Amino acid sequence: MLNLSQLTNTSRPPKKSRRIGRGIGSKRGGHAGRGGKGDSHRNGYQKRFGYEGGQVPLYRKLPIRGFTRGTFVKPVTEVTLSLIETYYKAGETVNAETLREKGLIPRRNPGGIKILGTGDLTKKVKIEAHRITAGAEAKLNEQKIHFTKVPLAKV
Repeated sequence: MLNLSQLTNTSRPPKKSRRIGRGIGSKRGGHAGRGGKGDSHRNGYQKRFGYEGGQVPLYRKLPIRGFTRGTFVKPVTEVTLSLIETYYKAGETVNAETLREKGLIPRRNPGGIKILGTGDLTKKVKIEAHRITAGAEAKLNEQKIHFTKVPLAKV
């Protein structure tokens, strides 16, 4: 029985690899395909991206345009209704402190807590969060579950 590992390519001979840097008689001696002198000629050299040989690089010539809000955006911690369903009992309050005690959110959450409408919530709990999605709000109103929007404290 013939396997794929036993197949050989008989249509052409294997190409020999060219050995460079083995003396001037080997056609690839001398500078070994690296050109002459300078940093790039040396062993282990890595050219920095955008480097133009001492000329002021293009990214420094171009003007800075526009504004990015990425430096000011605070990450929001998202909590789903199904997560509240599994970790809370009826009558409990869902807020930053209780979520932190149960290990569901990190110690610091500068963007606050956002309630997402994924899953179903059947238990009567009090929810105190900074934001809520429209789907989650509709589900809470349908179940007549109390929800309070809490202002975001300065962190």
